[in-house]
Amino acid sequence: MERVTLRIPKQQIEEVEQMVETGEFPNRSEAIRSAVREMINEQQDDHHESSGKHTWAKV
Repeated sequence: MERVTLRIPKQQIEEVEQMVETGEFPNRSEAIRSAVREMINEQQDDHHESSGKHTWAKV
C-alpha cells in the first residue's frame, strides 16, 4: 500500500472518528479507503450508464 497525506475538514474527520468509535470501521484509514472504493465504483457505474462525466463537489 502507498501512504498519502491529505487535509480533511475537522468536522468530517470527527464524523469519521465517530464511525470508528461505533465500530463501523476498525480505523480512520479503513474508513477513508472504503470511501475511495465507493467513489471509484460509483464513477465506474456512471461511466457505464452514460458518457457524461461525474463531478465531485469541493468541500
